Amino acid sequence: MRAKRKRRLILSGLLLVGIGTAVTLTLLALNKNINLFYTPTQVEAGEAPVNQSIRVGGLVEKGSVSRDKKGLTVRFKVTDTARTVAIEYTGILPDLFREGQGIVAQGRLNERGVFIADTVLAKHDENYMPPEVADALQTAKAMRVTK
Repeated sequence: MRAKRKRRLILSGLLLVGIGTAVTLTLLALNKNINLFYTPTQVEAGEAPVNQSIRVGGLVEKGSVSRDKKGLTVRFKVTDTARTVAIEYTGILPDLFREGQGIVAQGRLNERGVFIADTVLAKHDENYMPPEVADALQTAKAMRVTK
């Protein structure tokens, strides 16, 4: 009976160690692939990590879009109506991208405070706005009202 209990205890221990290892490896993999969303206000406040994959969203500021004449680089600013972030993107922008529209950009914030986007997503119709952008705009509006 003691040998049987000892074997069960060892198997239970090995099972717990295996589950713990699997959970740890899963969390490490998810941590490296997660893209957190930041508003322009959070980026300006220094809450966004530098040189780490993140998402930034808001409205494209009117009059801020400038295109490189020799390439596909586009520079523009995104605002949450309280603060703005400069974004630089090289590639073809979505058809629905224009000033005053809500966008979410995925990429990295560099040391100069410029967001280098890998992907730019634009809203897909007149009534839709990404939930993160809508929340950021409401929060920024509430902050301005209380000041």
